[in-house]
Amino acid sequence: MALARSWSIALLGIEGRLVEIEADIGAGMPGTKLVGLPDPGLREAKDRVRAAIRNSRYTWPDTNVTLGLSPANLPKVGSSYDLGIAVAVLAASGVVPAGELGGIVLLGELALDGRLRPVPGVLPALLAARRLGHRCAVVPVECVPEAALVDGVDVLGAPALADVVGWLRHEVELVRADAVEVDHVEHAPDLADVVGQPEARWALEVAAAGGHHVLLTGPPGIGKTMLATRLPGLLPPLSKDEALEVAAIRSVDGSLSRSAPLALVPPFVAPHHSISAAALVGGGSGLAIPGAITKAHRGVLFLDEAAEFGAERLESLRTVLEEGEIRIARARGVVRYPASFQLVMASNPCPCAPPRETDCTCTPSARRRYLGRLSGPLLDRVDLRVRMRPVTAMRTHEVSRPESTEVVRKRVVAARDRAAARWAERGWRTNAAVPGPALWREFALPRSTTALVEHGLQRGAITARGADRCLRVAWTLADLDGAARPESDHVAAALEFRDRRAA
Repeated sequence: MALARSWSIALLGIEGRLVEIEADIGAGMPGTKLVGLPDPGLREAKDRVRAAIRNSRYTWPDTNVTLGLSPANLPKVGSSYDLGIAVAVLAASGVVPAGELGGIVLLGELALDGRLRPVPGVLPALLAARRLGHRCAVVPVECVPEAALVDGVDVLGAPALADVVGWLRHEVELVRADAVEVDHVEHAPDLADVVGQPEARWALEVAAAGGHHVLLTGPPGIGKTMLATRLPGLLPPLSKDEALEVAAIRSVDGSLSRSAPLALVPPFVAPHHSISAAALVGGGSGLAIPGAITKAHRGVLFLDEAAEFGAERLESLRTVLEEGEIRIARARGVVRYPASFQLVMASNPCPCAPPRETDCTCTPSARRRYLGRLSGPLLDRVDLRVRMRPVTAMRTHEVSRPESTEVVRKRVVAARDRAAARWAERGWRTNAAVPGPALWREFALPRSTTALVEHGLQRGAITARGADRCLRVAWTLADLDGAARPESDHVAAALEFRDRRAA
């Protein structure tokens, strides 16, 4: 009888848990048991591992083999445990020295001929391994570029099981990571391409400077989508920690670039209005996978034709917009995914949506029903609401060209730097992240400055949440103006962006 163990990582969302893989070779009839809450894909691992070991010119034990994955009550999903299972069996058989496995994390799916295939989630798995004190990891050679993003872990890439065995015997060397390539390419189109729409352009600049949510309303063809796609270009580049968060989500999703896994450009996600609720917020059988809102983390989520999304999908965003996190409960556990994004919604004013509003054939009740799909609680979480007007002339020969993305981004970055310096001691990075109590108590403005907001509250034109958001926008407007604190004009402009009736 022989017992050996190896280590791997289980993922719950993008949070990793250490998994101890035990292989026990005992007396009895030949057979293999796999215990420890494996999913259907993992239950097939024993067949893949057996074939991979035999085709790598090693011998599978001809007695009873019990494979245990601990903690036993933690759901195990996917095929990334194959390599750990195979090495544990070979260590129990005496093929590799069991003492060499301490502190090494093994990740990878095995082909039947012993090749190692890439698996999703390598980056968050190694981030968890580093946190748990493991300083060495063996991964499929295709996963080395993303694994190399984790500092403090010695990452080795292996093309096949035989290479891992040879490395554990000190007979061969595995592939080591090269320098990580960072994607600095600016993918966002230029703001100068947008014709006219000065109010909407200004709202986009304010949104970028403060991290605010935006609703663009107007007839089709006037530039709502053009403006939304230009918001990521106005945002400052991601920090390394933020880029790692985005890369970890893409790794779990399987969409991470192999050539340049670390991208500093904020993501832009624009799902079609026919998307399901599970695809929007995350879901699926077993443990939930990330949805569109998580893929937009640290970037922009654009809902074009927002009124067509349906109440179930739109209302699912309400809690996420407040908390910056989505929690999905399933029978096997609760998965948490980060979802801190800027929401941009675009909507037509009515169902028929003619190019000219005078040509509208909708009844007033039909217009109310259409816009009523955007509920009050959802709109209350949107800081900037802009009504866009049709463009009457292209003005291709005008003297001054519209400001480019680069010019506007300089003002945005300067405003964000002012806000970050002001809130640094409390850990907030943008005005949109500041809690309401702090705005009214610790950073309270004079009563004469906030008189319009309090008047709107008394009239019932805005809610308490709306008042908080109005003050956040006022701070952003002050940062763009280079003022030390908002004045009454900034508050009035913020209230105008929110609700014209409140003033």
